Amino acid sequence: MSTIKKVEFIKSATKPKEYPPPNKPEIAVVGRSNVGKSSFINAILKRNIAKVSSKPGKTKLINFFSLNDKVYFVDLPGYGFAAVSKAERQRWKDMIEQYFMNRPNLNFVIMLVDSRYEPTKLDVVMREWLESMDIPFVVVATKVDKLTQKEKSRAKKMIRETLDLEKDFPVFLTSAKEGTGIKDVISYIFSEIEKSKNQKENQT
Repeated sequence: MSTIKKVEFIKSATKPKEYPPPNKPEIAVVGRSNVGKSSFINAILKRNIAKVSSKPGKTKLINFFSLNDKVYFVDLPGYGFAAVSKAERQRWKDMIEQYFMNRPNLNFVIMLVDSRYEPTKLDVVMREWLESMDIPFVVVATKVDKLTQKEKSRAKKMIRETLDLEKDFPVFLTSAKEGTGIKDVISYIFSEIEKSKNQKENQT
């Protein structure tokens, strides 16, 4: 199952009791409010299913989608959006934290960063947060269509160094506009789910 043939919006939620049952493997997407998360999700799902807005911080809920009736794909609220109140930012932070702590079926997180800039302090905090909770994650850099070939190599190096990632840690360069790297991310998603499934079967 390396292609996405069916996508279904399941529901939106703000707290654990509203989540769908944890009966499928789950992948979540998280990133700063202006990182191009909705465009990336639409490119992955091959549908205009996530709302793209010129105003960052559009996602205020946790949105659950189903892929091929077998996997949950989750859109988490963007973090670090300065144009909302401190109380609202805290509410979003609490929402994300509750999600991470209450999804036993979460396989891994796709952490988005903007390829054009050095990852921010908030990105570093997110990476530390995921590691402290022992949640597997992969880093995906967006908007690489705006970079030259030389700049792409530099961007990957800069991301690894700033986030303190090992040399073999997965970092994907993508462009929702041109489709660059999207197939690689989809293949990675399904290969990791299959690997996790096999590990669980071997443990039983």
